[in-house]
Amino acid sequence: VQFVESGGGMVQTGGSLTLSCTASGFTFASYDLSWVRQAPGKGPEWVSRNDIRGESTYSDSVKGRFTISRDNAKRTLTLQMNSLKPEDTALYFCMRRDYSSSYPNNDPRGYDYRGQGTQVTVSS
Repeated sequence: VQFVESGGGMVQTGGSLTLSCTASGFTFASYDLSWVRQAPGKGPEWVSRNDIRGESTYSDSVKGRFTISRDNAKRTLTLQMNSLKPEDTALYFCMRRDYSSSYPNNDPRGYDYRGQGTQVTVSS
């Protein structure tokens, strides 16, 4: 299982970025996937999930600003981020749902594989 994230960068407050995650090594369409982020000195924070039916959920901190989507044919998970804030600064990575886990969908501990991540920095 492998994930490769891309699209991060440095933007000013109010700017936009689009993150992409390309997966390999498993049946992409059969798994719920999430974006998770980790700011310096903090633990992982669940951001958004797209399930195998294409339904999406978001954390309260990004709802209305971020949009998650997936393309099963291209094995790609995307996160469109608008109206970025300095508190969105973090390393962002995509993760695959661990169906054997008892942790809920919005807990990073409920996911197994992840990529190296892509850095997002929002300046004020």
